[in-house]
Amino acid sequence: MRSTAIFGGSYISKFATSALTIAEMEARKIRHDSTELWMRSIQPALWLLIFGEVFNTIRGLAPGGIPYIEFIAPGVLAQSVLFISIFYGILIVWERDFGILTKLLSTPSPRSSIVVGKALAAGVRGIFQAIVIFALALIIGVNLRLDPLDVTGVFIVVVLFAMCFASLSMVLASLLKTRDRMMGIGQAITMPLFFASNAIYPVTLMPIWLQYVAVVNPLSYVVDAMRSMLLTGDYAKLPVDIFALLLSTLVMVSIASIALKRLIE
Repeated sequence: MRSTAIFGGSYISKFATSALTIAEMEARKIRHDSTELWMRSIQPALWLLIFGEVFNTIRGLAPGGIPYIEFIAPGVLAQSVLFISIFYGILIVWERDFGILTKLLSTPSPRSSIVVGKALAAGVRGIFQAIVIFALALIIGVNLRLDPLDVTGVFIVVVLFAMCFASLSMVLASLLKTRDRMMGIGQAITMPLFFASNAIYPVTLMPIWLQYVAVVNPLSYVVDAMRSMLLTGDYAKLPVDIFALLLSTLVMVSIASIALKRLIE
């Protein structure tokens, strides 16, 4: 019994050390060259500055009398993190092509710790995007609830969401195996997910069939959680949102851990 406990503790320690080491290596790349992240900030900025400002003149578009630009801000943040995460598989394919991934898989590190480390790095990128969106929203006068606990909660949601879709991207990379295919499938996935969620309009405005799609769309739960913490302060649905996000993340990380070796075959 004691030896089993020691073995289990040793495995957990090894897993955590490996995952954090890989995440730290990826984060170091951002510090040396953050150009890509700044470039990816352009699209959400345009959504807020143009789309949000234009539709802000339409009264009653957002529920509860919330100004539309406030309603759309969490959706734009979620979209920004989604775009960063879903294309993470391109980096994995690049590492495969240069032999980096093969070296990682040949180490004693558990395969799942490699996936978790990579996914955590996507979460770090997501937090960077969140800070940029927060700053931009405040500059243009969006009224957000910036309670420290709420902001921390949003960062946790961002990390989990980024991990979920970065893991999905790794699964896709193991199937498609080329950067060109990954770019194409990334575009094909992100826009339907975005428009079939509550990111830019209330679910009640959707046709019935699309409302059913929104219910099973992880992005809807992410946006709902962010809105409860940044706008409404209504936490009634937050436990369900967090549970759905946690479940999706665990499933995607597990599948990615199994599929990763397929990428180098």
